[in-house]
Amino acid sequence: MLSADVPPNQTIYIKNLNEKVKKEELKRSLYALFSQYGRVLDVVALKTTKLRGQAWVVFSEVPAASTAVRQMQSFPFYDKPMRIQYAKTKSDCVAKADGTFVPREKKKKQEEKAEKRRRADEAQQPGATSNAASAQSNGGPSASQTFRKPSAQEAAASPNNILFIQNLPHETTSMMLQMLFQQYPGFKEVRMIDAKPGIAFVEFGDDVQSSIAMQALQGFKITPQNPMSITYAKK
Repeated sequence: MLSADVPPNQTIYIKNLNEKVKKEELKRSLYALFSQYGRVLDVVALKTTKLRGQAWVVFSEVPAASTAVRQMQSFPFYDKPMRIQYAKTKSDCVAKADGTFVPREKKKKQEEKAEKRRRADEAQQPGATSNAASAQSNGGPSASQTFRKPSAQEAAASPNNILFIQNLPHETTSMMLQMLFQQYPGFKEVRMIDAKPGIAFVEFGDDVQSSIAMQALQGFKITPQNPMSITYAKK
């Protein structure tokens, strides 16, 4: 695998993304999808010709990134299987957090100066080699975080195969919800109501399958301010 040469770190690199998806929707969907594995610090997606179809997701912890790489490899994201590996370079937000951040322009100038010095040294002393120091930020493992809270409303309706989702951010799309819920067995469809943003219905094959999805995604945050509230739909 390509990622075998890259050590685990907090940032994962994703390619083979659907290039037709708008950048902001892509970033929101990636955030929603990967937040189930840990706290996401940043999502970087650029629409330049060179970087189209690619993105980077930065986690607060290495274990979360590792789980995401394993669990989401080849996941059908907007109808294309994602190809995921660890990023080769440290993300800006991680570098800022650990004090090693250097602005890109300044970093480029530093690299150019270092390269000139290296060439000058080689010209004067053929065969001499320079040592490059490398630092890796690898935050210590922490106890697993709990991202889902049980809902007090679960008993409002008797268990059935349709879930009622509330407290969704207004920018939520049916595709974002589909990608979250289709990971669980028996998923059938998502139904959103245009006249009532912030709510949705998700249908499964039976009440056992819907219950599994409810327990897994109860309190899941599509954005930091919007923990999902999931109950059984009233029939």
